[in-house]
Amino acid sequence: MEPVYFLIALSTLLFVGVIVILHFEVFVWFSRQMERPGYPPRVRMVLLMFGILALHVVEIWLFAALVWFLLLFDGAGQIHAHYAVGFLDTVYLSAVTYTTVGYGDIWAEGPIRFVLGTEALVGFALITWSASLTFIEMQKHWLPKRSPME
Repeated sequence: MEPVYFLIALSTLLFVGVIVILHFEVFVWFSRQMERPGYPPRVRMVLLMFGILALHVVEIWLFAALVWFLLLFDGAGQIHAHYAVGFLDTVYLSAVTYTTVGYGDIWAEGPIRFVLGTEALVGFALITWSASLTFIEMQKHWLPKRSPME
């Protein structure tokens, strides 16, 4: 096995752990902030949504940085498009991969595809997790409280 394969697999494994822990810790912080008095429910939900969106954007950029870094190694693969690819194109590829949109106008070749395939799975899971948190917070803070007699 080529050393670059090991580097890509190990980097991906460690990176997924970091991203999931980051997501968890930020969600714990969000949940605590939602319990603080002083903000009306509408403001809380809007702030939560902007926070979740910002968190996903950060995670997309982190995956893009990992891909960009790993592409520096010989044998890691390449990113292809019908134009010269720069870092922002890698961010775009990361975004369409993370969200599982996958337009196909920019694509990877070689072992680096392992990172991007894993990113699609992680992105799908984290977006789903975000939807679950939003639903739970809406139940707690948005919907009118019912009396136990209803």
